[in-house]
Amino acid sequence: MKSTSYYPVIMTDDVAGTAAFYCAHFRFAALFTSDWYVHLQSTEDEKVTLAILDGSHETIPLAGRGKVSGLILNFEAADPDAVYDTCRAAGLPILKALCDEDFGQRHFITADPNGVLIDVIKPIPPSADYAVMYDATALPA
Repeated sequence: MKSTSYYPVIMTDDVAGTAAFYCAHFRFAALFTSDWYVHLQSTEDEKVTLAILDGSHETIPLAGRGKVSGLILNFEAADPDAVYDTCRAAGLPILKALCDEDFGQRHFITADPNGVLIDVIKPIPPSADYAVMYDATALPA
């Protein structure tokens, strides 16, 4: 299979509210809007997209219907410190405070109204112990 696109779809019972959250706090804009589905695109990079879907919609097989559970969305950002400040000022829950990790990330974790975790990340140089675990082409500089 040659993939031409890839994006996560968040199943929820509040399509409009969830879409509004990502537009307000993470710079997405709607490309398609209905009462049961919204397709979002980053206003900063057209390749970054996200969909919001009514978890009870008839197009979802019965066995798969429901709400999202156990999901983390990772957003790499040039300046996670600024995003952190913006999220805190907006009153978003901060589940993990901004920090540097030995494995090569500066990040923090918040959550959307559905409980989906949002990890805002900037790759940073890892500690020597973790650097040896990276493929040379993937080592953060």
